[in-house]
Amino acid sequence: MNIAIVGCGYVADFYCRTLPSYPALKLVGAYDRNAGNLDAFCRRRPTRRYGSLDELLADPAVEIVLNLTNPRSHDEVTECCLVAGKHVYSEKPVAMTAVRARELVERARRNKLYLASAPCSLLSDTAQTLWKALRDNAIGRVRLVYANFDGGMIAPMLSPWQWRNSAGAYWPAKDEFETGAAYEHAGYLLTWLAAFFGPARRVTSFAACLIPDKGIPVDKMAPDFAVGCIEYEGGVVARLTSSLVAPEDRSLTIIGDHGVLRVGNVRDDRAPVYIRTTPSRGRTAGLERRINRLRKLLRFPGAETEWHFWRRYPMTREKTWRTADPSKPVDFCRGVAELAEAIAQRRACRLSAELGGHVTELIERLQYPERFAEREVASQFAPIAPLPLGV
Repeated sequence: MNIAIVGCGYVADFYCRTLPSYPALKLVGAYDRNAGNLDAFCRRRPTRRYGSLDELLADPAVEIVLNLTNPRSHDEVTECCLVAGKHVYSEKPVAMTAVRARELVERARRNKLYLASAPCSLLSDTAQTLWKALRDNAIGRVRLVYANFDGGMIAPMLSPWQWRNSAGAYWPAKDEFETGAAYEHAGYLLTWLAAFFGPARRVTSFAACLIPDKGIPVDKMAPDFAVGCIEYEGGVVARLTSSLVAPEDRSLTIIGDHGVLRVGNVRDDRAPVYIRTTPSRGRTAGLERRINRLRKLLRFPGAETEWHFWRRYPMTREKTWRTADPSKPVDFCRGVAELAEAIAQRRACRLSAELGGHVTELIERLQYPERFAEREVASQFAPIAPLPLGV
């Protein structure tokens, strides 16, 4: 299926690095309003250089548009693509407000087009393994989830505006700071929770900008810290934290009646899934007690926190996916491939427009709770099907 890219900045190279894993996807062209970015991209990836978005959308060869523009341009570019009759895969989030996301969902439905959205890590080996463990009732009834995406205090001391990827493109620091931590990162966790537990029912949240001067001028600094409690059907509560302040932590911990599941890094498509029973029993419990006493006696850092044995949960799939970079073990094009397969098979896409709209509403509620008079979540989506085992 023919694809074209709109937005040739920092993230575009990561998509192109994973594109060879999917021979059914063919890159036919690219466009960026920044001529320098477009020229650099087309030198690295020989493809048609469109002179404008209108020219790209007028090309009948283009079937899917990858919208890799900055977050505040997503909704406008996506709407133009839908009006032109193109299917769209958008970088996260679908839009900056729940209202605009809902309008795009309706536009795609009226035009009988597919609209899908990143992140696609829900399709990763790690997420699918964790999901299977939950379906298999490996830890009993789920009660509580701790979801973290803390990026570390990267600014101003680390000067992230000087960071470049291997293609030489700069990390968009100004845009990231103006967009906000929850908009940039909460989706990585929210898509997993949506698949595991269904639509969220209520959100209670707090957000603030804790580091107002990050070292470069911005038009308006967005919150760099957001925390919320999200209630799901069946009594599951998730505490989700997203920040550019706390030390780096991209973990997900799910607590059930009989055990705990944990992933150390949700941004690693091959990260192992660990499980332990609670409480520990038999020889395991005795050995844990002895080790914890020794840790306290030797005054190990963190000894005040109990240490436990964990075992790896068997991965559901063995296929090795191409990842973008050693520092980004992520298969960016897996979501695009899922969209193309859904279109070809005329089935629902696992990364549906409705899911993207729901995640957008949750993100807005997390980062801007003052915009909402009530805690009830309005958006819905159909149940998501897990990937077949071993695929």
